[in-house]
Amino acid sequence: MTKPRILFFGYSEVGYECLQLLLSRGDQVVGLFTHLDNPDEKIWFKTPAAAAQAKGIPIFTPEKINTPEWIEKITALQPDLILSVYYRHMISTKILQLPRLGAFNMHGSLLPKYRGRAPINWAVLHGEPRIGMTLHRMVRAPDAGAVVDQDGVDIGPRDTGGEAFRKVLPCARRVLARQIDALLAGTAKETPQDDAQATYFSGRTPDDGRIFWTQPTRQIFNLIRAVADPYPGAFVELERSRLVVWWAEPDSLATRGRSGKPGEILSLDPLVVATADGAMELTRTEWRGAPVPLAVGQILA
Repeated sequence: MTKPRILFFGYSEVGYECLQLLLSRGDQVVGLFTHLDNPDEKIWFKTPAAAAQAKGIPIFTPEKINTPEWIEKITALQPDLILSVYYRHMISTKILQLPRLGAFNMHGSLLPKYRGRAPINWAVLHGEPRIGMTLHRMVRAPDAGAVVDQDGVDIGPRDTGGEAFRKVLPCARRVLARQIDALLAGTAKETPQDDAQATYFSGRTPDDGRIFWTQPTRQIFNLIRAVADPYPGAFVELERSRLVVWWAEPDSLATRGRSGKPGEILSLDPLVVATADGAMELTRTEWRGAPVPLAVGQILA
C-alpha cells in the first residue's frame, strides 16, 4: 500500500523536531518548504533543512509561496497531507485545499490564546505560568482552525523566553507523535476553538524591546526576560548608543524601599533605576555603540 504523501512547511527547531519524527518513522515526505537563514538574525536553533538534506528530501525556499507558479509546483507534488510547523509565510487557501487529508499547523501556544506571531515571547512578557503547543487545522484566518491536540508545560516567573522555548519544545513532538497516524488515516478528531477566548498578537521586532520606565517593575522585568538572549534584548537609548539590558533584578537588596521618577538612576554601583512603582537593579548590560557616561539623578528616557 502506498504511503500518503506529506508536504512539510517549516522552520525553527520546532520544525526540525517534527520533521525528524516523520523521517524516523519512515513517512513519505515529498518536499520541504522552508526559509533561507537571515544573515541579520541570530540562528541559535536547528532548522528542518538539515534533516531534509540528510535524507535527500527536496528543499524549496520561495520568497513568496502563493504565486501561480508555486501553486502549480505544489500541485505537481500531489500532497495527501500538508503539515506546517513554524513556517513564517501565510499559506493561501488554494494551497490548503489541495491535500485530500487536509492541512494542519503546529502553533506555539495553548490555543485559542496567543494566536499570531512569537507566541512564546508574548506569553512570557504577559507573565503566563503555562505555555504549550497546539496542532490545529489550517484555515484562512491565522491559527483559528479546529484543534486536534495540544500539550503544555509550566514555566517559572524568572524563565527567559529562550528557557521557555526549551521547556515547551518537546510538546510539539509529543503532540505530533500522538496524532500523525490519525492524520494520515483521515480520522483525527477536531474540536472547534472558542473564538470568544481567543487573543491575537502580531510579530515582534528588535525595536519592540524598548523599556518604558513608566511601567510597573514586574511588567518591565517580564519584557527583559521575554527578549533576553538568544533574542535581541531589552534596551534604552542614550544619544546615539543603545544600552541593552540582558538581565535585571526586580527585588534585590539594592532596590528595596527605593523610588524616584520613572527612569531616574538611583545608584551606579549597583546600577539601580526607578520604575513606576519602585526600582530595579540592572545586573547585566551591554553597550551597543560608544558607552555614554551615566550619573545618579540622570533620567533614562
